[in-house]
Amino acid sequence: MKALFSKLQIKVSERVYLKDPESTDLGKRIVRQGMILIDKIGLEQFTFKKLAQEIGSTEASVYRYFENKHKFLIYLLSIYWNWVEYLFVFRTTNLASPQERLEIAIDTLVKPLELQGQDLDMDLQALYRIIVSESAKAYLTKEVDMDDKEGFFASYKQLINRIAEIVSEIRPDYPYAHALIAMVIETAHHQSFFSEHIPVLTEVKKNNPESVIHFLKGIVFKTLA
Repeated sequence: MKALFSKLQIKVSERVYLKDPESTDLGKRIVRQGMILIDKIGLEQFTFKKLAQEIGSTEASVYRYFENKHKFLIYLLSIYWNWVEYLFVFRTTNLASPQERLEIAIDTLVKPLELQGQDLDMDLQALYRIIVSESAKAYLTKEVDMDDKEGFFASYKQLINRIAEIVSEIRPDYPYAHALIAMVIETAHHQSFFSEHIPVLTEVKKNNPESVIHFLKGIVFKTLA
């Protein structure tokens, strides 16, 4: 596993950043410390000025890499979705059964940290928490149509498409394969968030991903039966 992750290439659309942060040590520090800072204080309170203070640099230096914090968030999400797709492909490569592959897909979406790679040099726990609490803010904006045309959500759409193809294998006449998988992903995040912050909205218990998996598999496989 460690050898596989050492070869993992996370590619993000060049339109998201001004300068590739992985090309310099400063850029890498911006991404990794920025991730930790968003996890700590939230996207609303996060600023490039605060990030610059954390890394001992200048606000202007951060702006050389990213135009604004919205694009910085999209950069982080792109890393995450590429990584999750890699995990899913790794776990299902030699499996013929579409039902088994779909079960593993749900497991991976809800519990991605089980297969984290030590050679992916970033705080994946922090990144996962950002996905749960902040990811919807990347597309619930007035600029979402333009962002989509720019390809900002390509990695997210690619993952959904890959898993939706399995749904179509199981039931070719089902007309909502993409909608079903998008619902599964967003519900997984919402239930995790609600269990920790607004527990009256869910029966899922805090820090209990197995109950989320049971809930989602029940919905998905009853729908496709």
